Amino acid sequence: MQSNNGPSAGSRTSNWGYQDLSAPKARALPQVQATRGLVVEDVQTGWVGAVVRIEKSGGMHIMELADRRDKVRAFPLGFGFLIDGEPVEVVAPAPGTPPRKAGRTASGSVKVEGQRARVAKASRIWVEGKHDAELVEKVWGDDLRVEGIVVEPLRGIDDLTAAVKDFAPGPTRRLGVLVDHLVPHSKESRIVADLMRSPSAKNNVLVVGHPYVDVWQAIKPATLGIPAWPVIPRTMEWKKGILKAFGWPNSTAEDIGLGWQRLLSRVNSYSDLEPSLLGRVEEVIDFLTAPVSL
Repeated sequence: MQSNNGPSAGSRTSNWGYQDLSAPKARALPQVQATRGLVVEDVQTGWVGAVVRIEKSGGMHIMELADRRDKVRAFPLGFGFLIDGEPVEVVAPAPGTPPRKAGRTASGSVKVEGQRARVAKASRIWVEGKHDAELVEKVWGDDLRVEGIVVEPLRGIDDLTAAVKDFAPGPTRRLGVLVDHLVPHSKESRIVADLMRSPSAKNNVLVVGHPYVDVWQAIKPATLGIPAWPVIPRTMEWKKGILKAFGWPNSTAEDIGLGWQRLLSRVNSYSDLEPSLLGRVEEVIDFLTAPVSL
């Protein structure tokens, strides 16, 4: 004979048919199909990459994730992944789903489809001026948004050591600095040497540079349809001299800004830039996105 004193032990439904709302419910995670270009983060290892391949092996589905440098690691589908910081269950694509070719960003990295920009991290890339920032954004912008890294222009680097001290770098607050005309015996090299001797720069600051007087010169001459960049006398302001040599207006700050936009419009990808700039920017991004050791 069944008792009428209430639900039996372990039951989530009473004799009278109502549900015991006090019993905890397991959270059902959203399922996301592992289509090419989808970017996920493995919780256990911290690996972030875009899906480039799916295969079935040993009775389970395996997906390969390529990071921004095209390094690939394989993971079984299922739980333990994040998308935009939210936990998901990654499942195999539905039968008949046509494979998509993974695109490429302007920097040559695997293109992330449908990924929202990450919330900005504390780490930063500093560049000398607005034009440097615009060039970095045009070529590496997609990568930086995925990584949550912000580019900030300085007004020159004369006070770089004090600025870094105010920034207060740390293991989770790193700083990468891209410097123009970083060559031996230059003013810039002396400023950087002073900075790297300061306690503020220890371990958590990376300064890199290119040899050009201005970041404009990092654009390959062939990209602009010229054999070489014009040589400008030291007695003339370099940017105005360049615009004058091109036969473009060059007398005002507005002329310089418009001239730069004409040059920048010719840049479509990393292949339009000199390797000496490409390598340095990639080095900074790798530094800022490397795992933190506390």
